[in-house]
Amino acid sequence: MTKRDRRTYTDEFKAQMVKLYESGKPKHEIMKEYDLTPTAFNTWIKRSQTTGSFK
Repeated sequence: MTKRDRRTYTDEFKAQMVKLYESGKPKHEIMKEYDLTPTAFNTWIKRSQTTGSFK
């Protein structure tokens, strides 16, 4: 497995991904379609639900 370069995403992008998930789109489809890591995506969902922010 190769290590990938760290990527950055805007808060707007993260919010859009979380909104897709909350509207019922399966997590694995979103991660595959947008090439997201499970760790990053799960963190965005958790932060969005607990604090409403991605900071």
